[in-house]
Amino acid sequence: MENLEKFEKNIGYTFKNKDYLVEALSHSSYANEKKKSRTSNERLEFLGDSVLSIVVSKYLFEHLTNVAEGELTKLRASLVCEKSLHIFAMQIHLGDFIMLGKGEEITGGRERPSILADAFEAVIAAIFLDGGFEPVTKYILGFMPDDIQHQKKSAFSDFKTILQEVVQKNPEEKVEYVLAGEEGPDHNKSFIVEVFLNSNVIGKGKGRSKKEAEQMAAKEALELMGYEPQ
Repeated sequence: MENLEKFEKNIGYTFKNKDYLVEALSHSSYANEKKKSRTSNERLEFLGDSVLSIVVSKYLFEHLTNVAEGELTKLRASLVCEKSLHIFAMQIHLGDFIMLGKGEEITGGRERPSILADAFEAVIAAIFLDGGFEPVTKYILGFMPDDIQHQKKSAFSDFKTILQEVVQKNPEEKVEYVLAGEEGPDHNKSFIVEVFLNSNVIGKGKGRSKKEAEQMAAKEALELMGYEPQ
């Protein structure tokens, strides 16, 4: 309980229902060890991803009134990608509070970007469920850069968004990402994703998370199509 209170001070929010926070901080490796006595943060991560997207979208819509839709999409992607969420998570020392299984603990899970990014999204969902949109919006906006125009110029390359924009030039084309395989033990797993254009594989990527693997698959597809993403 003392550890939870310390984390609450770090994020500036006190939970009415501590169970939300405990679930948000419970990695699947820890939940698996505890069997049915603990639920992992994966479902909260799913919800948090959507809450994060809508809060950031509203923020960009209101603050960048002269920026076109395509640029807003790229900027949002740069703010909610794993790279950015990892940085945000480190700012609140999230890795110190995540509950991990023994294997994940031994192999450095507290510093793994994918684990930290996922837990950051889970915490967002926990705040949303516990307090609603007002506190979660305040929490998320605390991580937004002061100079949003500078962020726009230095936005992280989101290869999935770029690929989607390329493909949209032909409305009949459809892009789909499919998990093709997994490698390694649960505490050190890699994911392999294939990106399809209609029924044809146009790229394959590997990463420590499904999101990273999808980005790498999109990057390869762009390169094979003659584009040179940075």
